[in-house]
Amino acid sequence: MPITGAFILPHPPIILHEVGHGEETKIQKTINSYKEIAKRIAELKPDTIVLSSPHSIMYADYFHISPGRVANGNLREFKAPSVSVSVEYDVEFVSSLEESAKNANIAAGILGEKGTSLDHATIIPLTFINELYSNYKLVRIGLSGLPVADHYKLGMCVADVAKSSGNNVVFVASGDLSHKVSADGPYGFAAEGLEFDKEIIDAMAKGDFLRFLTFTPAFTEKAAECGLRSFIIMAGALDGKNVKSELLSYEGTFGVGYAVASFIPMDDNKNRHFLERFLTIEENRMQTIKDCEDEYVRLARYSLEHYVTTGKPVKLPDTLLEELLKNKAGVFVSLKKQGNLRGCIGTISPVTNCIAEEIIQNAISACAQDPRFEPVQPEELSELVYNVDVLSPSEPITSAAMLDVKRYGVIVTSGYKQGLLLPNLDGVNTIEQQISIAMQKAGIHQDEKYSLARFEVVRHK
Repeated sequence: MPITGAFILPHPPIILHEVGHGEETKIQKTINSYKEIAKRIAELKPDTIVLSSPHSIMYADYFHISPGRVANGNLREFKAPSVSVSVEYDVEFVSSLEESAKNANIAAGILGEKGTSLDHATIIPLTFINELYSNYKLVRIGLSGLPVADHYKLGMCVADVAKSSGNNVVFVASGDLSHKVSADGPYGFAAEGLEFDKEIIDAMAKGDFLRFLTFTPAFTEKAAECGLRSFIIMAGALDGKNVKSELLSYEGTFGVGYAVASFIPMDDNKNRHFLERFLTIEENRMQTIKDCEDEYVRLARYSLEHYVTTGKPVKLPDTLLEELLKNKAGVFVSLKKQGNLRGCIGTISPVTNCIAEEIIQNAISACAQDPRFEPVQPEELSELVYNVDVLSPSEPITSAAMLDVKRYGVIVTSGYKQGLLLPNLDGVNTIEQQISIAMQKAGIHQDEKYSLARFEVVRHK
């Protein structure tokens, strides 16, 4: 049967008295809402609860679905070992979900189990639910580093399995919101945190799941959000359905946003196939990006696409700008997919006859030789966004104070080890961060002597 209810629940350990020791009363609205959701779930009497957790096992390119027949866990890490939960997994549902994901070309399954213990993002929701109802089996799903569209598709697979199983299924999306909503919180403050929470709770209240999909990765990273991809899996499980949506509460007392929301599916609605709408938005966005690319970036795209589709380097076009054919410089080519880095290779100083050859060589290397990533596949080409950074000659500096993370890139050298970081990168806000990341890339330890150099770039998009 179709999913009968879906709920967004936060997972702050402090919400339980055994952890909070009285501090939990500061989020009493969240507690009251939690108890109301537990009551609603008990009234639905689900055979199966599917729970998505940001703190289950997580892989960059794979959704882990917890295997086995039983599992348990406690809050020992939060000095509350008496808070414990034991569950029986719905083995048949898990097997069917694994098969459904395979048929949908989604990398998901029971492989890669690193530990059987339940995580706190699972324990806390189930602690409240179990007070009123425990006659269910569990399916626990971890998040991944895959695109948001894949998270939504996995939710659609959950809905398909629920319908074919005949089980009464409830979906619980465990997840906090931003971790940076106040300066006195443990993670500090970011304006993006407040903005994210405002946007996401408005979307929850309206049942506008398209907005879940359209946050940019750079924005959500700055907001330090926790549960968005968990919510997106839930949204996929409600694809094509009208929902009775209700935001029960929101609090940010401890510097972290906690929202409780309820979604009861109703009749079908062809206008609520949000993945289709999102993919159309993405296609238009990518076309706009391509239309605005300059000749440096167009050459990188052409070189990479030619290599991926033919296996051979492209011949140097003879219709390029003179500056590309006459000048020499080090060049970095960066690739992003869905806002996430997909490859980046470059040269500090020129190793070819001209900038154009440098771009062609490094575009191919970025797609096929970056050791952090698998080679780019043909089906990915339409999703890639390119940056081409042309480097000025580097100059040695005697002090970190001579750097500026927005203006200068840095080269850190210790003996034969050398690490480089480009300027003006998302998430790199301080000189200390910039140097530290460059050192990590080179394998240079903090206690080793090193020298610094800086360079400027012209960034082409």
